[in-house]
Amino acid sequence: MAFSELLDQVGGLGRFQVLQMVALVVPIVWLTTQSMLENFSAAVPSHRCWVPLLDNSTAQASVPGALGPKDLLTVSIPPGPNHEPHQCRRFRQPQWQLLDPNATATNWSEAATEPCMDGWVYDRSTFTSTIVAKWDLVCDSHALKPMAQSIYLSGILVGAAVCGHISDRWLAESARWLLITGRLERGLRELRRVAVINRKRVVEGTLTTEALLSAMQEELSVGQAPARLGALFCTPGLPLRTGISTLCWFAFGFTFYGLALDLQALDSNIFLLQVLIGVVDIPAKIGSLLLLSRLGRRPTQVGSLVLSGLCILANTLVPYEMGALRSALAVLGLGGLGAAFTCVSIYTGELFPTVLRMTAVGLGQMAARGGAILGPLVRLLAVHGRWLPLLVYGGVPVLSGLAALLLPETQSLPLPDTIQDVQNQAVKKATRSTPGPTVLKSTHF
Repeated sequence: MAFSELLDQVGGLGRFQVLQMVALVVPIVWLTTQSMLENFSAAVPSHRCWVPLLDNSTAQASVPGALGPKDLLTVSIPPGPNHEPHQCRRFRQPQWQLLDPNATATNWSEAATEPCMDGWVYDRSTFTSTIVAKWDLVCDSHALKPMAQSIYLSGILVGAAVCGHISDRWLAESARWLLITGRLERGLRELRRVAVINRKRVVEGTLTTEALLSAMQEELSVGQAPARLGALFCTPGLPLRTGISTLCWFAFGFTFYGLALDLQALDSNIFLLQVLIGVVDIPAKIGSLLLLSRLGRRPTQVGSLVLSGLCILANTLVPYEMGALRSALAVLGLGGLGAAFTCVSIYTGELFPTVLRMTAVGLGQMAARGGAILGPLVRLLAVHGRWLPLLVYGGVPVLSGLAALLLPETQSLPLPDTIQDVQNQAVKKATRSTPGPTVLKSTHF
């Protein structure tokens, strides 16, 4: 009896698997909600410099005549690049000449302005309180916002590394992994527990050490390399898989969090955008599962990364006035990244043998977290060109998707249990791709 048959007897899809899925989904949903909250807790409200004529009742009382707030704003705040009141500068002295209907922009110079020396006034009609308004993360301090986001994402990475072992208390270990690594008693206990939860008590009595040794004879007969991180880079046949799969994980975290945590940059309704991202993400993930079974792992991985990158790169060519089109391309790009995440999660597990599978997945998740930390910082490149961050965000998934073309296809192939299985797959592929000897037939006339 093979080990796969043994797993079918204890229940391949039952109450145990459902409970495991719920235990994983609940914290993931909570974490994602907390991450996306940054769009609202760190939103940048409209703001202008604090000036006495507008914000000090004593100074307003000294103004001659009956001037309204609009006139006082005109003489106190210079126009900004978008012809709205400048967000980071104010006039040193009120420019009364600007109230003249014939006044032009040449009636004042840059020398007549100064930075916001007394703080800012924020529009609280949409966001009553944000960390940007609380800590004045605007103008010369605007770079502190993406830095704060990176620090937050760094905390998630550290928490995952430090607290990850706590999950062993309530998540079951893989029975196959326990058995391959020689922990027969623990593997036997896990299989019995699965059988009990899945109400397969009939087979519980047949789960003995002898039965396990018989089922795992092939796996246990092959010497196993220690499940160390270095084995992913030193074992023949694995370094290429490790490098490219890790790059795909990095591309997802880097681009997704770089874009999704700054929806305001699209100059659209961030509440609507947040809803649209969630609505698109669900069918994108379901569609990726269907494509994985129809097209295969490699084409789906390549297509999802390349198409999402192209959508993001297309936004570098769309004028900022076309907000609807920019938002649509961004939502499609993020949806493609969601599909890429689903694909790489499945694909990585199929590329590596059981003894190294979770090590490879863990390395990929660390790469995704590292990409997420760097993602917000790329927005600082906007000082050199508003199109530059989008160029980086779009280029990384495109290059990663093209690199995924070098990975082997794993659809309909059995999961490799040992490193030898991976090497055998590579040998079979090389044998199929190597043409046989050429035979020339000579005919005498």
